[in-house]
Amino acid sequence: MTNPTAPVEEPTAPAEDPTALFRLDGRVAVVTGASSGIGAHVARLLTAAGARVALAARREGPLKELAAELPGSLAVPCDVTSAEDRAHLVRTVTGELGPIDILVNNAGLSETVPAETQTVESFSSIVALNLTAVFALSQAVGVGMLERGRGSVVNIASIYGLVASGSLPQAAYTASKGGVVNLTRELAAEWSARGVRVNAVCPGWFWSEMTESMLGSDKGRAWVERRTPMRRAGRLSELNGVLLLLASDAGSYVTGAAVPVDGGYLAL
Repeated sequence: MTNPTAPVEEPTAPAEDPTALFRLDGRVAVVTGASSGIGAHVARLLTAAGARVALAARREGPLKELAAELPGSLAVPCDVTSAEDRAHLVRTVTGELGPIDILVNNAGLSETVPAETQTVESFSSIVALNLTAVFALSQAVGVGMLERGRGSVVNIASIYGLVASGSLPQAAYTASKGGVVNLTRELAAEWSARGVRVNAVCPGWFWSEMTESMLGSDKGRAWVERRTPMRRAGRLSELNGVLLLLASDAGSYVTGAAVPVDGGYLAL
């Protein structure tokens, strides 16, 4: 009879070199929204860890500039809300770099507007990018991962997928990011037994192109600092640990998680 409490044999790096678990040598990764901000940072991080990274975004110029900086990378202009573009992205990456091991769904958009005045068209367009496209691309990439029995999907959600934004009214953004959090759990529940882990990172306030209008003003920065126990916005490098954990074999038993990286924002 099998002993259910017997130790499981370690399938990855030896104990004497635990840092090797975080390496991504030989892996192929796709990062959406890679032309700036968190997406560009993730692409640099995964490249530094050894992955060959496909950079996907709508803005071709910045993508090509980043690709020139990152050895082994591939720029693929892509609107992730377009089924044709998604299919082209997956086909191009697998053809030029190989099967996709890691998908980072980062592309996103926000609009700060009171719920009572936001148009349904605006709401729908934000949900289409922030949530529907995350599902569609995860599905397109996940099929191949499931066939091979391994893979990691990392969704970039938000603290506002876990709590309301309130005084910064953005119903579409919070609804879509809340959807991303629970989509993450659902995909993990469906796919993890077949070797595909799905997790989410929920950043708090970080300096990026999307948050520049808020953090670039004294008033906005003070608002964030008052609400954050660490009394400052995050630095992009402070996402590195969680991102590498979830993308690599170091997180081999982590799935369905939504990990806040927020300077304590959600603790209040």
